[in-house]
Amino acid sequence: MKRAIVIVMDGCGAGEAPDAAAFGDTDHPATLRHVWEACGPLACPHLVEMGLFTASGVSGLLPAGWARCGRMREVSQGKDSVTGHWEMMGIVTATPFPTYPAGFPADLVAEFEARIGRKVIGNRAASGTQIIEELGAEHVRTGSPILYTSADSVFQIACHESVVPIQELYEMCRIAREICIAPNNVQRVIARPFTGSATEGFTRTGNRKDFPLEAPPNLIDEVGDVYGVGVVPELFGGRGFRQTVRTQNNSEHEGALMSALESDARFIFGNFEDFDMLYGHRNDVKGFAGALERFDQTIANLLPKLGDEDLLLLTADHGNDPTSTSTDHSREYVPLVVWQKGQTGAALGDLEGMYNVGQMVAAHLGIHSHLPTLSGT
Repeated sequence: MKRAIVIVMDGCGAGEAPDAAAFGDTDHPATLRHVWEACGPLACPHLVEMGLFTASGVSGLLPAGWARCGRMREVSQGKDSVTGHWEMMGIVTATPFPTYPAGFPADLVAEFEARIGRKVIGNRAASGTQIIEELGAEHVRTGSPILYTSADSVFQIACHESVVPIQELYEMCRIAREICIAPNNVQRVIARPFTGSATEGFTRTGNRKDFPLEAPPNLIDEVGDVYGVGVVPELFGGRGFRQTVRTQNNSEHEGALMSALESDARFIFGNFEDFDMLYGHRNDVKGFAGALERFDQTIANLLPKLGDEDLLLLTADHGNDPTSTSTDHSREYVPLVVWQKGQTGAALGDLEGMYNVGQMVAAHLGIHSHLPTLSGT
């Protein structure tokens, strides 16, 4: 049986996109190259051999003769996980989703408060870890959810698990999803539960849950019964994915990936988010480098499990350069590494559109897809 495996290295950008300045990225982001230059040489022999770093602008490395690697330029109007993953599956987001650098409009907040029966605190753009530290004690005292956003189109709700039970927090998010419609059609509502105390510090838990806008028709629908790893099924509202346990970090994702390979799924689509979530957003260059080295071992464990009819694609959804002064995503090319047994090497160059991923998957699986489609027009 032919299988396609797509692994997204969240935040692992491959160099400044031509339109980076239009997205506020004026410091020439180049995530993988800058991490290598700051911390290298990295102990990533498999990723080096596959050409990941060479495609991302790191000089002086020698990929294997069979390496097929290049970069893709995102054409959607965004630099976040939803627009990136959607574009891979054929959805081109032509109109940017709204963002809220000054907080959400008063009428939207008032409607949300009336629906959930609680007042909120916060309502500003902030780092998730910082705003929880700043407002966690007030939230515990008052029961008021912490509402915040970021540079992305997100409506994030943080609550202490002992103050607001998880299912109640999820219900708040479902309510927010209902009312966040045009012109406030926020791309994602995100539950951000945490634990801890003001004296010991607050810590976000692994019970995060994403509530995105409904995805337009895409390759996932055409394949069906896709085995999703990590956040991927949530980015598409679960449509087209088989029921699996939601994993929350790269170690758990690796376990889920190995389980997926033992299944009968012909398309496995996974996201490894630690690069972005734990290190890119916190400007932790050494942590980012360490995550790459650990992921290289994941690839070492994966490759022996792949057969003659398997196609493996490694890519990213956006950049998140930890050497930047910004803690936000960066508008970058994304790498593309293609692996099949017995392939001949090729420099793929710079490809237009992240939907090249979906086109390769569709061709490998023998699906006559109608990629891409438009969203937000």
